[in-house]
Amino acid sequence: MAQIVLLDGGMGQELIHRFDGPTPPMWSSGVMAEQPELVEAVHRDYIAAGARVIVVNSYSATRPRLDRHGLIDRFEPLQKAALDIAQRAAKGHSGVHIAGGLSPLTGSYQPELTQPFEDCLAQYREIVALQKDCVSLFRVETMSTTSEAVAAARAVAEVGMDAWIAFTVSDDDGTKLRSGESLRAAAEAVVTEGAAAVLVNCSFPEAIDASLPTIANLPVPIGAYANGFTSVAALKNDNTVDVLQAREDITPGRYAEFALGWIACGATIIGGCCEVGPKHIGTVATAIGAAGHSIVSPILSPERLSA
Repeated sequence: MAQIVLLDGGMGQELIHRFDGPTPPMWSSGVMAEQPELVEAVHRDYIAAGARVIVVNSYSATRPRLDRHGLIDRFEPLQKAALDIAQRAAKGHSGVHIAGGLSPLTGSYQPELTQPFEDCLAQYREIVALQKDCVSLFRVETMSTTSEAVAAARAVAEVGMDAWIAFTVSDDDGTKLRSGESLRAAAEAVVTEGAAAVLVNCSFPEAIDASLPTIANLPVPIGAYANGFTSVAALKNDNTVDVLQAREDITPGRYAEFALGWIACGATIIGGCCEVGPKHIGTVATAIGAAGHSIVSPILSPERLSA
């Protein structure tokens, strides 16, 4: 039976569902600025559901995204707020770890917007420097290109911490990134940079089903956390995520079935992404136990997670 590290689920969509008002332009960061108690409540709900790793709510707080909205002066305050809120939520919960958050710098699902490697590296180094003293590891999420993922992996490796690199794949072909690049080649590239785990995230669950055999025999643990969108095409042109539609068929029970399938493919890190909420994570936790697996906290450097 497997030992599974259970992650949290999506933050941004969960905040939108709970926020009483129009979605702020900066999405999850905007909600955090207006109602920080909502972010803490979501973190707490994931912990109560069984998550052993929560990620700081800094996904949209990158310099390029903030600059587009004239909010570049909010970069460090938002990064600090995300860290403070996560620390408050995790306080007193033994075995729960906080992961730093490294996201696509310019926008999700849009590989054509990826900045030159050295620019990405410089910005990831800045975020890592701000977060590293408050987190146990880094989750690098929703990477659409090899170049940006390698830059993030390198920035984390330089400070001697673990980076879990999560790629978003084509919903039509789980063996390819949204850039069209090979998932396998991208995974091998970040492992060469020192990545401690490789995951697939923010893609259709069915695409993740197809992706995991591609990375199943890597020398590091693998994992998965899908989204529950019908499509991400509407997010182009800097729209906010409230324009996206949720799939009605991705119930907590159905999501748990997908998760058990990923475990059968060798995944030892399981969680949820957009439209996968605390009820989904709680149902996954129950299903993991019922299947005879156990939920554990991550083993961090100098050790590595054991598959």
